[in-house]
Amino acid sequence: MAKHPFENFELSSEMIAAVKDLNFNQPTEVQRRVIPKLTRGINLIGQSQTGTGKSHSFLLPLIDKIDPALHEPQIIILAPTRELAKQLYEAAAHLVSFKKNIKVGLYIGGTDKQKDILKSKVEPQLIVGTPNRINDMAAENALKLHLAKSIVIDEADLMIDLGFMPAVDTIASRLGEDAQLAVFSATIPKALHPFLNKYLAQPEFVQIDPAERTNKNIEFYLIPTKSNDRKEKLFEVMQTINPYLCIIFANSREHADEVLGFLADKGVKAGIIHGGLAPRERTQQMKRIKQLDFQYVVASDLASRGIDIEGVSHVINYEISKDVDFFTHRVGRTGRGSYQGTAITLYTPDEEDLINQITAKGFTFIHADVKAGEIKEIKDRTQRAGRKKQEDNIEQSLKHKVKSKKKVKPGYKRKFRYELDQLKRNEKKAHAKRTNREARKK
Repeated sequence: MAKHPFENFELSSEMIAAVKDLNFNQPTEVQRRVIPKLTRGINLIGQSQTGTGKSHSFLLPLIDKIDPALHEPQIIILAPTRELAKQLYEAAAHLVSFKKNIKVGLYIGGTDKQKDILKSKVEPQLIVGTPNRINDMAAENALKLHLAKSIVIDEADLMIDLGFMPAVDTIASRLGEDAQLAVFSATIPKALHPFLNKYLAQPEFVQIDPAERTNKNIEFYLIPTKSNDRKEKLFEVMQTINPYLCIIFANSREHADEVLGFLADKGVKAGIIHGGLAPRERTQQMKRIKQLDFQYVVASDLASRGIDIEGVSHVINYEISKDVDFFTHRVGRTGRGSYQGTAITLYTPDEEDLINQITAKGFTFIHADVKAGEIKEIKDRTQRAGRKKQEDNIEQSLKHKVKSKKKVKPGYKRKFRYELDQLKRNEKKAHAKRTNREARKK
């Protein structure tokens, strides 16, 4: 029988069985590069987007190293949001179901801390959670974090954005000097450097190019609109697609609420997820999203980083984030694994610079618009801009040819415009003829 590709990582038979149960036929690039390093106890920094198979790149080797006979914390995994922590916990719980006598504990805010303390009387070997709650548990002597041999900090740049790095620093400082440390982050901002320098001496660096990975499975459409018509253009686009699940991204929770209200007025039932929801509301919304109660979900950038929603066939950027890195995070919600996805971005003329920054990262757009109820390809926006500039130049050069009279009679402006348009049409015809002649000569 042919050897399973994951067996090349020298994982235990229990982990291979778990991988087969997940239908992982081939390791992703981040798994191929990270699993061997973590297995050997190497400290590393992984720069990789969500959706690359990153979670299993650290869960598989670290769970494999857990000693079931040792009932004390051995691995700590920190996540910046409750939703992401829950997803990591669920993934870990699946893996440990193939390896007996391993307990996984989930510790997140918004839950009863006293219940967490009670359930930790037998401490878990694998701790998953958010930094503040895990710190609280350590302060109550409910978790002996100093015994852990490995720690993973997931979505580190989002940890910074949400203000959790002091709590992460406190947890890391409790561990022994020989503890293994793995930091995963979509970007490596300067604000992360002090932490990395403090805890990681000569770490190995693994970088997965986001544009190359994302471009493979996704078609990117760029659709022009006007600021005051953005909602109507969104609805036009929605009428041309029939998604399995579509996430509509807005730049703020206020704009997300506005879009949700607009869609409700149009008779569209949509879900919503953003940082302004109360913990119970967020839990309810995520449950309904996973149950496929909605075909559309309106979201702020929280969902592009801290939440993993399966089955997303379409992403619509209702607005372009001022932080262009979030474009990668957003579109990475679709086209995951072997599935194809569609990412549609609405833009206004004043967002040209943001579009240029995105294309500079390696993304290629199909320029399109909604025509006769379908999304149809149109000329590249740069060609349209060039044509407009050419027409403006022609107009300026021809104005002196239209006779101007000192005494202005009624209807003069209309007559002037008519004559100028006639000259422009003639000049454009002449220009086209010259271009054709030159092309034939070549």
